[in-house]
This record gives sequence, C-alpha cells and structure tokens, in this order.
Amino acid sequence: MTRTAAIARATTETDIEISLDLDGVGAADVETGIGFFDHMLEAFARHSLIDLTVRAQGDLHVDGHHTVEDTGIVLGQAILRALGDKRGVRRFGSLALPMDEALVLAAVDVSGRGQLHWDVAVPPVMIGAFDASLAKEFFIALAANAGITLHVRSLAGENAHHVVEASFKAVARALRQAVEADPRMGDALPSTKGSL
Repeated sequence: MTRTAAIARATTETDIEISLDLDGVGAADVETGIGFFDHMLEAFARHSLIDLTVRAQGDLHVDGHHTVEDTGIVLGQAILRALGDKRGVRRFGSLALPMDEALVLAAVDVSGRGQLHWDVAVPPVMIGAFDASLAKEFFIALAANAGITLHVRSLAGENAHHVVEASFKAVARALRQAVEADPRMGDALPSTKGSL
C-alpha cells in the first residue's frame, strides 16, 4: 500500500502544489520564495523521512504570511490524505530535540482532532526574509488540516533561528514516529473507538 498524496490549492493570494510520500527517505525539492522557510521544509522532510515536493507562489510583495500559512494548509491536507484510514500506524510520537542552546519538545497524536498547543518562546525577529512569528501560523495550519493534535513547547533557547529550526525538526521526528507502521498492530486501528 502506498501512502502518497498530491494536493494543489490556488487562491488570490497563493498558488501551492505539494506532493509527498510518508514512506520516503526524506528527499526534498522545495521552492517557496522564502529561503529560510525552504530550509525549514527541507529539514522537516529529512527528519520525518517524508519525501516532499513543494511549489509555492505567494504575494511576497505583501509579506510571507499567506505563503507560509497556506503551505501549512496544503501540507496538512496531503498528510491527511496519505494517512488514509490510519490502520496500523503507531499514532503517537514525541521527542525533545536539542539544537545548541535551544531545546524543543514536540508531541503528536494522529487523532483526527486537528489542534495546536504552542508554548514556544520565539524572539520577534526576521530570520532572513522569514518572520519568526510565522512558525506558529504554519503549525496551526498543519495541525488543523492534517487532523493531528500537536504540542510544541520550548524548554530552552535564545536564538530565534535555533528555536524555530528545533521546532521544525522536533515536530518532524515526532510525526515520523506517529505515522510509522507498527508491526505489532498489523492492520488494526490504534483506537478503542473504531475510528480516528
């Protein structure tokens, strides 16, 4: 069974196409027009082992908000589609990820209930052309559209680059655990309710 998806979404603000393979090797081909955001999505692919292709064009003459948020929407939709009925997945994943002075905890439940719980102290700065405050907007959109419960909490950190990058990598590693096949589950659903 292949766990792949391709989603396209066009609005008056953005035009985004994403394809992915949940059972990939972490290959990434990303173009969003925002260099640091490209770097974060490449890190996300590498650490989740999700093969990811992203083509995003947005109204960057306004700012990066629409491009970052809408990429989160489409990526979340693609993850949800690729997960299918979620049979046989581990469902939960968590990791505390260090990056120099930064330490970020991420925990994921592939629950069907899309929500973000964010307690990350990100300094309000620009990282290249990326507004650091947009990290939260990306993860709100990702969690809501992927139908995952996502907790992200910074335990330490001062440098915005380190804190944001640790957040993307921690979420990627936790998601990798959650969507992996659990050989002991077989094709059972990891829920007593009978649906996720």
